[in-house]
Amino acid sequence: MKQTFTCPVELALEVLGGKWRVVVLAHVKEGALRYAELRRRIPRMSEKMLTQRLRELVESGLLVHGAGTYRLTTRGESARKALAALHAFGEVLASELDVRVEATALRPARS
Repeated sequence: MKQTFTCPVELALEVLGGKWRVVVLAHVKEGALRYAELRRRIPRMSEKMLTQRLRELVESGLLVHGAGTYRLTTRGESARKALAALHAFGEVLASELDVRVEATALRPARS
């Protein structure tokens, strides 16, 4: 990772990455999840992409993998407010743009 950024948002986006990292974090913030549960929750994401993004999130210190599950680290927990803000913004956009957001049928997350 580079050592100098022009603003804090640039650094945050460097760590959070693109679309799929944030989507994975949004699901894991609800509780620890197994790989197969993440696959069910994010059906449009390929297995290869999920594996890569999970590896990146672990390497960046946002997730930890243990006991067969992925969960947020302390650093990942600190992203909760940003993830909640993105969620709320997405809900507003869905209404304004008249689009549907369909959650995949989910089992309750394990802690």
